[in-house]
Amino acid sequence: RDSRHSRLSVGFRRSATQLSDLLLGPVADQLGERRLIIVSHGALNYIPFAALTRPNPPTTSTEDSLLAIPGEGSDRLYAPLVTAPRVADLASASTLAVLRRDIANRPPAPRALAVLADPIFSVKDERISRQVPVPSLPPELERSARESGVLFDRIPFTRQEADRILDLVDATQATKAFGSEASRELALDPQLRNYRILHFATHGLLNSSSPELSGLAFSLVDEQGNPKNGFLRLHDIFNLELPAELVVLSACQTGLGELIRGEGTVGLPRGFLYAGAKRVVVSLWNVDDQGTAELMTDFYRQLLAAGQSPTAAMRAAQLQMWSQPEWRSPYYWAAFTVQGEW
Repeated sequence: RDSRHSRLSVGFRRSATQLSDLLLGPVADQLGERRLIIVSHGALNYIPFAALTRPNPPTTSTEDSLLAIPGEGSDRLYAPLVTAPRVADLASASTLAVLRRDIANRPPAPRALAVLADPIFSVKDERISRQVPVPSLPPELERSARESGVLFDRIPFTRQEADRILDLVDATQATKAFGSEASRELALDPQLRNYRILHFATHGLLNSSSPELSGLAFSLVDEQGNPKNGFLRLHDIFNLELPAELVVLSACQTGLGELIRGEGTVGLPRGFLYAGAKRVVVSLWNVDDQGTAELMTDFYRQLLAAGQSPTAAMRAAQLQMWSQPEWRSPYYWAAFTVQGEW
């Protein structure tokens, strides 16, 4: 895994520099210390801007975190945009206007954190208490799983990720649901309105041609192996009432959806923002399980222990990953973005 992404990094850095020169180069001299708000258009919604080369990067550096770009000369250094302060993503300007109008003067929810993680997807899961035949998936779920490349295997590091996050919060201020308890029923339960942060660590399902078939997969069977509906669809999310400060979708491709001209991507982030969330953390591709657990642990440490804003906390977590050779490839950290209020 590591060697494969190491080989990709040379071409990636070169492409990141070329794309940065094209998109950010014309305004590089005007940026300075200003906040950079990125509202992507069309296919640019799929670009991990945090990993693009900073415009006008330094020509020399003694910092180990700045790497020379192969093929560009030893005087040109690769510094990803995440190393620049004050960068935020936004689905569309109209989304922010509606969001600010709807959450104006809204009091915060009384409790801190709700975590739904490590669901049971299959009767082959070791947590199933008896042997039962493997049921077939509902057609709409099978279709979305096929497009997303999801096999509904257990995601082992989601439990570790959840436990680390919960350790940062007073137990009386949090609730957790693992295994069969991480269910669609709980995701739809009005009690989740009482939590400022909602963390969902599971499989994300993308259907870019029919976004209403996109969603999140929660437990598909109970502990006895009986099948149940665990698919939280996009229309379910639009119908929720979730006045959360932050919703974290720690899953694959949760930031993608159907591209609507003038309005950007219509998908899970738009659904949760419409439901009342102030911000949503989403991903742009199929993320690495262990790497995501590391990133999320650092993100929540910055958010809850250090008291940073979600945007600043994500930047700090990505910088922490970037500083470590094992996780330096943008594959491990650049997929996640914070959308909504910065």
